[in-house]
Formats: sequence, C-alpha cells, structure tokens
Amino acid sequence: MTVQTSILDAFHRLGTFLTEFCEDSHPADSQWAQELKDTVLKAGQQNSWFTQENVHYALRQWGGLLQRENLTYWLGSYRGKAPKKPKTIAVIMAGNIPLVGFHDFLCVLLSGNSVLVKPSSNDSHLLPFLSKFLVGQAPELENRIRFTEGKLSDFEAVIATGSTNTGRYFEYYFKKYPCIIRKNRNSVAVLTGTETQKELTALGQDVFRYFGLGCRSISKLMVPKGYDFASFFEAIYPYNEIINNHKYANNYDYNKAVFLMSDFKILDNNFLLIKEDGGFGSPIGTLFYEFYEDTASLTQYLEDAKENLQCVVGKINIPNTIPLGSTQLPQLNDYADGVDTLKFLMEL
Repeated sequence: MTVQTSILDAFHRLGTFLTEFCEDSHPADSQWAQELKDTVLKAGQQNSWFTQENVHYALRQWGGLLQRENLTYWLGSYRGKAPKKPKTIAVIMAGNIPLVGFHDFLCVLLSGNSVLVKPSSNDSHLLPFLSKFLVGQAPELENRIRFTEGKLSDFEAVIATGSTNTGRYFEYYFKKYPCIIRKNRNSVAVLTGTETQKELTALGQDVFRYFGLGCRSISKLMVPKGYDFASFFEAIYPYNEIINNHKYANNYDYNKAVFLMSDFKILDNNFLLIKEDGGFGSPIGTLFYEFYEDTASLTQYLEDAKENLQCVVGKINIPNTIPLGSTQLPQLNDYADGVDTLKFLMEL
C-alpha cells in the first residue's frame, strides 16, 4: 500500500509532538503544547474518568506508535494493495477510554479514504485537536476529515463501536452498508500460581489502567483450584491509590454493599473486590474469578468464549495468550476484535 508522503510525515510529526509533550520538552509558550494542555483539561472536565495521568498515558502510547519506522513496518504488510476508489467512512466512536477510536481514524486516512467522525459525548475534545495538528502539517487532509454530532449522512461504509445493545441497533441501522460493528468484549488473565511478584504487579497495570474501563482491561482471573490470592493482593498493592479517585471509590463502595447485602462471598483488600463469578464483565472496582481444572479444559473454555474476549494474558501455553502487563500496550497491527481494519478499508 502506498501512502502519500506528506500524510505519513504528518502522522510522524504528530507522534514526535505527543512524545515531546508528555516528556515536557516543548517550550512553555509553544502554541501547540499550550493548546493540548488546555484540551487535556477540557477532556477531564467533560469526563472525570479521563484523569490527566490516563490521558497522558494514551498520548504517550500513540506518540511511540506514530514513529515513521513503526508506521512503515506496519503498512509494509499491505504492500501492493490499494483501495479501489477513495470513499467516505463513517466512524462512530466510543468514549470509554481516551482516544479509543484513534486507530480507526488512522486506518481510514492511511488507506486513502476520508473520515466522517461521530465522536462520543464522553470524548469530544482530544481527537479534534489531533486532527487540527495533522491538518497543520498536511493541509490536504482538511477536506478528508469531518466531524458531526448530528445524523450521519453522505458516507459509504461504517466502523461503529459501542455496547452490545447499541451494536444490535448499529447492525440494523447500517445493514445496507459495508461495516465493522464492535460490541462489548472483555479480557481475561490466566494464572497458574507460579507467577513472580513482578509479573503479578505488571498484571495490575492490565487491571487498573483506565480504571478497568477498556475492552483490553482485565476483568476476570482464571485460577487453578486452591489458588491463594495473598500473593496477588501483595503484588498489586502499589496501585492502592486508585481508591482516592472519587468515582472509582463510589463504584467500589456501591458494589461492595450490593455483594454483602446479597450475601456473596468476596475477597477485599480495601481498593479491589474479588468475586467468584461465571461472567466476564465485572463492575468497576471488582475482578471476577473462576477456577479451572486443567489446561485442556481451560483452552476449550476460552475457545468457546472467544467472541466475548479481547485479550487473554498469562504465562501458560494457550494459543493467542499475551504476556502479563501488556494489554494496555497494543501495537498498530493489534486490531480490535481481530478484524483487520485496513484490509476491510482497502477491499471496499
């Protein structure tokens, strides 16, 4: 796939800018840096889950990914491919974590298409700023990026992300269009009892980053019979300050009260509840867990549940398992739900 040099350069400059911004290496009076500071503040005011720490984390990750060598290597997998004819792609974004829809935005523009963005009401400041920066580097992008808060019109394909309920609505409403529809998914960690303290602490990043609101956030533990959670609780203690966030604390307190009134057996370390449960989507401040008998039955269990899972982490020999502590470090070729977005766009 051939990408216009100026467009690739614009994304590379964006990556460099984000990295320098997060390292505070821009001059204090830098126009772009000051505007991004203001944007981060607005994002937090709009959505109090978007703490400065979490927004900066997202910006830092994208700063690293948008380096020329990363973009070139990623796009090299599509060498010789190109969209038949540029189209306008409507992208309906979720707002659960900062810039959760940026990868779709990136794919649409690098594939040679135009993007019509319907942002979430929970995250409507960050992407418009990044778009403004890109247009400042490559003015030809101005006519290829549109935002709307109203009814979508004049588009030829759709990428939509939402809950399972909204996903059903999307499937009906956009049934006449080529589309990628994403629904609720969760992520699981498989523990064996042989993990080191360092590995379990890394798992804490998978659990607590973005307050557990992402589809890549670990919401359930699969543990062997007789597993002792003491080592896990000890390893994740460095994350205890999360309880100082009032929204997280309110959810933790509410869920604890519900579980206790319902006479559910829970484990509690004063900032995380652990409850045995067959579901995957645990509420905020809570991790579900379930016992497994052996690797073979566990592998089959996870295979049967794959449509509900985004990531599986662990040091066990199970297909498609990634290392503990890596769910919040996706690479450019880590496509949501395993659907190759670039391939979809180039085959339209």
